[in-house]
Amino acid sequence: MIEPTSSRADTRLRIVDVAVRLLQQDGPAAVTTRGVAQGAGVQAPTIYRLFGDKDGLMEAVAEHVMAAFVAAKSEIVKAASAADLDPLEDLRVGWETQIDFGVDNPALFRLLSDPGRVMQSPAIRSGKQVLEARVHRVAVAGRLRVSEPRAVDLIQAAGIGTIQTLLATPPDQRDTGLPAAMYEAVLGQILTNPSKHAAGGSMAATIAFRAIAPGLDVLSESERRLLADWLDRVISAD
Repeated sequence: MIEPTSSRADTRLRIVDVAVRLLQQDGPAAVTTRGVAQGAGVQAPTIYRLFGDKDGLMEAVAEHVMAAFVAAKSEIVKAASAADLDPLEDLRVGWETQIDFGVDNPALFRLLSDPGRVMQSPAIRSGKQVLEARVHRVAVAGRLRVSEPRAVDLIQAAGIGTIQTLLATPPDQRDTGLPAAMYEAVLGQILTNPSKHAAGGSMAATIAFRAIAPGLDVLSESERRLLADWLDRVISAD
Protein backbone atom coordinates (compact mmCIF):
# COMPACT_ATOMS: atom_id res chain seq x y z
CA MET A 1 0.00 0.00 0.00
CA ILE A 2 1.41 3.39 -0.98
CA GLU A 3 1.39 5.93 1.84
CA PRO A 4 -0.49 9.16 0.90
CA THR A 5 1.84 12.09 0.29
CA SER A 6 0.14 14.28 2.91
CA SER A 7 0.32 11.52 5.53
CA ARG A 8 3.98 10.92 4.72
CA ALA A 9 4.76 14.66 5.07
CA ASP A 10 2.87 14.87 8.37
CA THR A 11 4.71 11.85 9.75
CA ARG A 12 8.05 13.24 8.64
CA LEU A 13 7.34 16.60 10.30
CA ARG A 14 6.20 14.93 13.51
CA ILE A 15 9.39 12.89 13.67
CA VAL A 16 11.56 15.97 13.03
CA ASP A 17 9.70 17.96 15.70
CA VAL A 18 10.34 15.23 18.26
CA ALA A 19 14.02 15.03 17.29
CA VAL A 20 14.38 18.80 17.62
CA ARG A 21 12.79 18.74 21.08
CA LEU A 22 15.07 15.94 22.26
CA LEU A 23 18.12 17.68 20.84
CA GLN A 24 17.28 20.97 22.54
CA GLN A 25 16.38 19.39 25.88
CA ASP A 26 19.02 16.70 26.28
CA GLY A 27 21.62 17.08 23.53
CA PRO A 28 22.62 14.89 20.56
CA ALA A 29 22.95 11.72 22.65
CA ALA A 30 19.21 11.80 23.34
CA VAL A 31 18.33 11.70 19.65
CA THR A 32 18.18 7.93 19.26
CA THR A 33 16.11 6.11 16.69
CA ARG A 34 14.17 4.35 19.44
CA GLY A 35 13.56 7.53 21.43
CA VAL A 36 12.44 9.55 18.42
CA ALA A 37 10.19 6.75 17.17
CA GLN A 38 8.56 6.39 20.58
CA GLY A 39 8.03 10.15 20.93
CA ALA A 40 6.55 10.42 17.43
CA GLY A 41 4.33 7.37 17.81
CA VAL A 42 5.88 5.46 14.91
CA GLN A 43 7.92 2.32 14.42
CA ALA A 44 11.69 2.61 14.04
CA PRO A 45 11.59 1.32 10.41
CA THR A 46 9.51 4.37 9.55
CA ILE A 47 12.46 6.61 10.40
CA TYR A 48 14.77 4.57 8.20
CA ARG A 49 12.24 4.65 5.38
CA LEU A 50 11.84 8.43 5.55
CA PHE A 51 15.39 9.54 6.42
CA GLY A 52 17.68 6.64 5.51
CA ASP A 53 19.50 6.60 8.86
CA LYS A 54 20.15 8.73 11.94
CA ASP A 55 22.50 11.01 9.99
CA GLY A 56 19.72 11.65 7.51
CA LEU A 57 17.38 12.50 10.38
CA MET A 58 19.92 14.93 11.85
CA GLU A 59 20.29 16.58 8.45
CA ALA A 60 16.52 17.05 8.35
CA VAL A 61 16.56 18.46 11.89
CA ALA A 62 19.26 20.98 11.00
CA GLU A 63 17.43 22.05 7.85
CA HIS A 64 14.09 22.35 9.65
CA VAL A 65 15.44 24.49 12.49
CA MET A 66 17.51 26.71 10.23
CA ALA A 67 14.63 27.22 7.80
CA ALA A 68 12.34 28.39 10.62
CA PHE A 69 15.04 30.70 12.01
CA VAL A 70 15.82 32.17 8.58
CA ALA A 71 12.12 32.73 7.84
CA ALA A 72 11.81 34.76 11.04
CA LYS A 73 14.93 36.78 10.18
CA SER A 74 13.67 37.42 6.66
CA GLU A 75 10.47 38.93 8.03
CA ILE A 76 12.52 41.20 10.29
CA VAL A 77 14.61 42.40 7.34
CA LYS A 78 11.49 43.06 5.25
CA ALA A 79 9.91 45.01 8.10
CA ALA A 80 13.11 47.01 8.63
CA SER A 81 13.28 47.88 4.95
CA ALA A 82 9.59 48.81 4.78
CA ALA A 83 9.91 50.99 7.88
CA ASP A 84 13.14 52.52 6.58
CA LEU A 85 14.93 51.41 9.76
CA ASP A 86 18.52 52.61 10.00
CA PRO A 87 20.64 49.96 8.19
CA LEU A 88 23.22 49.89 10.99
CA GLU A 89 20.54 49.34 13.62
CA ASP A 90 19.08 46.54 11.49
CA LEU A 91 22.54 44.97 11.20
CA ARG A 92 23.02 45.16 14.96
CA VAL A 93 19.66 43.48 15.58
CA GLY A 94 20.66 40.69 13.21
CA TRP A 95 23.99 40.21 15.02
CA GLU A 96 22.37 40.04 18.46
CA THR A 97 19.69 37.63 17.22
CA GLN A 98 22.32 35.30 15.76
CA ILE A 99 24.46 35.34 18.92
CA ASP A 100 21.47 34.71 21.19
CA PHE A 101 20.28 31.82 19.01
CA GLY A 102 23.69 30.14 19.06
CA VAL A 103 24.21 30.52 22.81
CA ASP A 104 20.67 29.45 23.67
CA ASN A 105 20.81 26.40 21.36
CA PRO A 106 24.33 24.95 21.68
CA ALA A 107 23.51 21.53 20.25
CA LEU A 108 21.74 23.03 17.26
CA PHE A 109 24.51 25.56 16.73
CA ARG A 110 27.14 22.82 16.60
CA LEU A 111 24.95 20.82 14.25
CA LEU A 112 24.46 23.80 11.96
CA SER A 113 28.14 24.79 12.08
CA ASP A 114 29.34 21.58 10.45
CA PRO A 115 31.26 22.83 7.36
CA GLY A 116 29.91 20.01 5.20
CA ARG A 117 26.34 20.87 6.15
CA VAL A 118 26.91 24.59 5.60
CA MET A 119 27.93 24.01 1.99
CA GLN A 120 24.95 21.79 1.20
CA SER A 121 22.09 23.36 3.17
CA PRO A 122 19.55 25.49 1.27
CA ALA A 123 18.35 27.00 4.56
CA ILE A 124 21.85 28.04 5.61
CA ARG A 125 22.40 29.59 2.19
CA SER A 126 19.14 31.49 2.69
CA GLY A 127 20.41 32.64 6.06
CA LYS A 128 23.49 34.06 4.43
CA GLN A 129 21.28 35.84 1.91
CA VAL A 130 19.48 37.56 4.80
CA LEU A 131 22.84 38.83 6.09
CA GLU A 132 23.79 39.88 2.57
CA ALA A 133 20.57 41.90 2.34
CA ARG A 134 21.39 43.67 5.59
CA VAL A 135 24.94 44.44 4.47
CA HIS A 136 23.63 45.64 1.09
CA ARG A 137 21.47 48.23 2.83
CA VAL A 138 24.55 49.49 4.69
CA ALA A 139 26.42 49.71 1.38
CA VAL A 140 23.62 51.66 -0.31
CA ALA A 141 23.70 54.09 2.64
CA GLY A 142 27.34 54.81 1.81
CA ARG A 143 28.80 53.40 5.02
CA LEU A 144 30.87 50.42 3.82
CA ARG A 145 34.59 50.76 3.17
CA VAL A 146 35.09 47.15 2.12
CA SER A 147 33.25 45.10 -0.49
CA GLU A 148 29.91 43.58 0.45
CA PRO A 149 31.21 39.97 0.25
CA ARG A 150 34.14 40.81 2.53
CA ALA A 151 31.85 42.51 5.03
CA VAL A 152 29.57 39.46 5.07
CA ASP A 153 32.53 37.10 5.61
CA LEU A 154 33.92 39.23 8.45
CA ILE A 155 30.57 39.37 10.22
CA GLN A 156 29.98 35.63 9.83
CA ALA A 157 33.46 34.71 11.03
CA ALA A 158 33.22 37.01 14.04
CA GLY A 159 29.76 35.76 14.93
CA ILE A 160 30.69 32.08 14.79
CA GLY A 161 33.86 32.71 16.77
CA THR A 162 31.99 34.66 19.41
CA ILE A 163 29.39 31.93 19.88
CA GLN A 164 32.04 29.20 20.02
CA THR A 165 34.02 31.13 22.62
CA LEU A 166 30.96 31.68 24.80
CA LEU A 167 29.87 28.06 24.55
CA ALA A 168 33.38 26.88 25.46
CA THR A 169 33.27 28.95 28.67
CA PRO A 170 31.28 27.97 31.78
CA PRO A 171 28.13 30.14 31.92
CA ASP A 172 29.13 31.83 35.17
CA GLN A 173 32.53 32.78 33.70
CA ARG A 174 31.39 34.16 30.35
CA ASP A 175 32.26 37.69 29.34
CA THR A 176 28.81 39.12 28.75
CA GLY A 177 30.33 42.11 26.99
CA LEU A 178 32.13 39.98 24.40
CA PRO A 179 29.39 40.02 21.71
CA ALA A 180 29.11 43.83 21.80
CA ALA A 181 32.89 44.26 21.80
CA MET A 182 33.30 41.89 18.84
CA TYR A 183 30.54 43.67 16.96
CA GLU A 184 32.22 47.02 17.43
CA ALA A 185 35.52 45.49 16.29
CA VAL A 186 33.86 44.25 13.10
CA LEU A 187 32.27 47.64 12.47
CA GLY A 188 35.71 49.19 12.80
CA GLN A 189 36.86 46.97 9.94
CA ILE A 190 33.93 47.45 7.57
CA LEU A 191 32.56 50.97 8.15
CA THR A 192 33.80 54.40 7.21
CA ASN A 193 32.84 57.89 8.29
CA PRO A 194 32.85 60.03 5.12
CA SER A 195 32.66 63.28 7.10
CA LYS A 196 35.98 62.55 8.79
CA HIS A 197 37.94 60.52 6.27
CA ALA A 198 37.99 61.81 2.68
CA ALA A 199 39.66 58.69 1.29
CA GLY A 200 37.29 56.43 3.18
CA GLY A 201 34.37 58.51 1.97
CA SER A 202 35.49 58.07 -1.63
CA MET A 203 35.63 54.30 -1.23
CA ALA A 204 32.28 54.24 0.56
CA ALA A 205 30.76 56.15 -2.34
CA THR A 206 32.28 53.67 -4.79
CA ILE A 207 30.87 50.72 -2.83
CA ALA A 208 27.48 52.43 -2.58
CA PHE A 209 27.48 52.97 -6.35
CA ARG A 210 28.41 49.30 -6.83
CA ALA A 211 25.45 48.33 -4.65
CA ILE A 212 22.95 50.16 -6.86
CA ALA A 213 24.66 49.50 -10.22
CA PRO A 214 22.65 46.31 -11.00
CA GLY A 215 19.44 48.34 -10.78
CA LEU A 216 20.41 51.09 -13.23
CA ASP A 217 17.81 50.32 -15.89
CA VAL A 218 18.99 53.20 -18.07
CA LEU A 219 21.96 50.98 -18.95
CA SER A 220 21.78 47.74 -20.91
CA GLU A 221 22.46 44.46 -19.15
CA SER A 222 25.93 44.21 -20.70
CA GLU A 223 26.69 47.81 -19.69
CA ARG A 224 25.61 47.09 -16.11
CA ARG A 225 27.85 44.03 -16.00
CA LEU A 226 30.78 46.06 -17.34
CA LEU A 227 30.16 48.84 -14.83
CA ALA A 228 29.97 46.33 -11.99
CA ASP A 229 33.24 44.76 -13.14
CA TRP A 230 34.98 48.16 -13.21
CA LEU A 231 33.72 49.03 -9.74
CA ASP A 232 34.73 45.61 -8.36
CA ARG A 233 38.25 46.20 -9.68
CA VAL A 234 38.43 49.61 -8.01
CA ILE A 235 37.15 48.18 -4.70
CA SER A 236 39.48 45.16 -4.75
CA ALA A 237 42.49 47.34 -5.55
CA ASP A 238 42.03 49.35 -2.37
